[in-house]
Amino acid sequence: MGRFGRKGALIASLILCLTCAPAGRTQSRPATAPKLPPGPPSQDAEPTFRVTAPLVTLLVTVKNPAGDLIGTLDRSSFTVLDKGVKQDVAIFEHQTAQPLSVSLLLDTSWSTKKDLKLISQSAGKFLDLLVREGNTNDAAALYTFSYQVTLRNTFTRRIGRIEDSLQKLESEAGTSLYDAMYFASRDFANREGRHVIVTITDGTDTTSSRKYREAVEAAQRADAVVYPIVIVPISASAGRNTGGEHALETIAQSTGGKAYYPMIGGELDHSFNEILRELRTQYLLGYYPRGIAAPRGGFHLVRVEIPGNTDLRISTRTGYYEDTTP
Repeated sequence: MGRFGRKGALIASLILCLTCAPAGRTQSRPATAPKLPPGPPSQDAEPTFRVTAPLVTLLVTVKNPAGDLIGTLDRSSFTVLDKGVKQDVAIFEHQTAQPLSVSLLLDTSWSTKKDLKLISQSAGKFLDLLVREGNTNDAAALYTFSYQVTLRNTFTRRIGRIEDSLQKLESEAGTSLYDAMYFASRDFANREGRHVIVTITDGTDTTSSRKYREAVEAAQRADAVVYPIVIVPISASAGRNTGGEHALETIAQSTGGKAYYPMIGGELDHSFNEILRELRTQYLLGYYPRGIAAPRGGFHLVRVEIPGNTDLRISTRTGYYEDTTP
């Protein structure tokens, strides 16, 4: 049996088997040391705090006393105050070309029946100019409202489809103006660029379930500029719903828009053209709110000034709702 005999050979064979991995298996990896929780920070280390303020954007229209648009100002011309605190303008675009999402809200109540065809024709021309002359991503949507609100066309650049809808409209009872503004504002969610609502009505709301304040807040939260076009049935105040007209003026002012009071025909076409000119001459100002005292949340009053040019008229939204979602 050799030098070690039978017993020695058996011991050697056992040692050889113990030092080899069994066939068909992989050797286990050596165990790693357990990870210990981090110890307390060094007293010499300075704590780091990160505060991310949301970007606030303002669309600003500037006119001289004669009503002419002023589009030649630069960043240094503007001062922005948020709750009375001066802010640094981080973003500035002169005559911004950011894409437009325009929602056209058309009153189809009985009071507009006799003029509905001419109104639809003017509206079609306006939307056609919108997509032909602007940003290649400009788009429009069509809503009608009587006793209920109907979305006729979602946002599209195929204005022919909207024109087809305009030709098929019929008048019904009721005027849910505030409901239309509320739902149109909410539909701007996830739409990049500028948001615009053009509302064509006689100024009377009769059947909305949403209140005036809800419509205003929805428009402000959507950063939507509202342009009401009030079709004037008669020039005299007697017999007109001046209260409804004043409400629309307030909505326009609070969102940076303007109310128009044209007669049907050339005056209505001119109003649409004026709106387009404003949209093509808007400044875009953006800032990250700083130095504003607690409490957070709620509505922020914003003011834009042009120091040294007090004769210029500035149109922009009066403020914004702060999002406190963590």
